[in-house]
Amino acid sequence: QVQLVESGGGLVQAGGSLRLSCAPSRSVFSINAMGWYRQAPGNQRELVATIASGGTTNYAESVKGRFTISRDNAKNTVYLQMNSLKPEDTAVYYCNADIRFRIVDSGRNYWGQGTQVTVSS
Repeated sequence: QVQLVESGGGLVQAGGSLRLSCAPSRSVFSINAMGWYRQAPGNQRELVATIASGGTTNYAESVKGRFTISRDNAKNTVYLQMNSLKPEDTAVYYCNADIRFRIVDSGRNYWGQGTQVTVSS
């Protein structure tokens, strides 16, 4: 079994920055798409940003120009650089990845346990 391990959450003032990281708990063959989602209390989980294995990115309108998703394929790690944070960015952030364990696999979808991001006004 494999887990996605997230790090980098915390408390920051409005206008500040945080960087989230996420990687599998053990070695894998490769990872297809990776992404970040978030869920605020009382809200549904929503997409923040995704990045394909080739580097194509997709962002929610609410974070465009402030957040940057990137990945290091050699480390099978995805990052989310969050700048100009706003109180409305407060949520639990979840990593998502489509993992291949063997060359013949098409990929299995996994979620991280979530990391809290709190932005104070």
